[in-house]
Amino acid sequence: MILLLLLRVLACTLDFQLHGVQAESNLSSKFQFGSAKELNGVQEHQHEKIVSVSFNGSIHSPRFPHSYPRSTVLVWRLVALEEHVRIQLTFDEKFGLEDPEGDICKYDFVEIEDPIDGTILGRWCGSNTVPGKQISKGNQIRIRFVSDEYFPSEPGFCIHYTILTPQQAELVIPSVLPPSALPLDVLSTTVSHFGTVEEVIRYLEPDRWQLDIEELYRPSWQLLGKSYHHGRKSRGSDLSIMREEVRLYSCTPRNFSVSLREELKRTDAIFWPSCLLVKRCGGNCACCNYSCNECQCAPTKVTKKYHEVLQLRQRTGSKSLQKSFTDVALEHHEECTCLCKGNTEG
Repeated sequence: MILLLLLRVLACTLDFQLHGVQAESNLSSKFQFGSAKELNGVQEHQHEKIVSVSFNGSIHSPRFPHSYPRSTVLVWRLVALEEHVRIQLTFDEKFGLEDPEGDICKYDFVEIEDPIDGTILGRWCGSNTVPGKQISKGNQIRIRFVSDEYFPSEPGFCIHYTILTPQQAELVIPSVLPPSALPLDVLSTTVSHFGTVEEVIRYLEPDRWQLDIEELYRPSWQLLGKSYHHGRKSRGSDLSIMREEVRLYSCTPRNFSVSLREELKRTDAIFWPSCLLVKRCGGNCACCNYSCNECQCAPTKVTKKYHEVLQLRQRTGSKSLQKSFTDVALEHHEECTCLCKGNTEG
């Protein structure tokens, strides 16, 4: 009797352990599947999730349109089944990632790369503007999402993808030539009007300018003699100062001394002081932006200022001099620019 009771207890114990392990395994599988479905990608940036594209679909940040998780790296490679087609990406109007620092997306961002040549089509963050449409050069395109351990934002991003034929892609791509395709003389004139390095790069590469800026200021190893020195570039301040110095000391209003008798064309009087300082345009026009044979520094804003001086005039019928204080009006140039010679009208 006791032996039979022990056998029943042993059987129940084995049955509970067997079913308990199976239930725990099923529950673990559900959690693992749910986690993979939520992330919809991979954590290791050197790996990527292959997405076969034959119809319309979308890729989104985890938990979209709510706050995405921190410390996440997800990579998707979209591959169209037909080789001759193109993939168009359109960002959802709901877009918001952590704000950039100094206009550079350093922390949380979404990045699009063309696998054919490794070109980064753009990197975006913040929430001020929604990124524009992107079209692959071939039948593949890569999307990478990165978030750091701080300050996740919402709603994240959602990218809708669709298939285009080469003919459709040509219609979508704007026909306006990119800046890099312009003649060098035209491009040089346009670039010369910008005030900072950032403005130049933003004009040349409107979609990926942040990446180019980051690359420009990345620390570099410089070979000096037999030793390497690690140097860090400053954020364009030196270039800006050099450009500003050229602007200040080229065609600008400067102090000139003028003879009052010659300036006023007065031969019947003597003035004291005989010369006065006035602002007149001066400096060369080596950086003239006009396509002409000769540029000259010309005033664009002229004002008249009155100066009190001592005037001496010969009295009629007398050898004595008439002395009086008088105001003389002299032109002062307040603003200057370089213009083609013969076209100096302000």
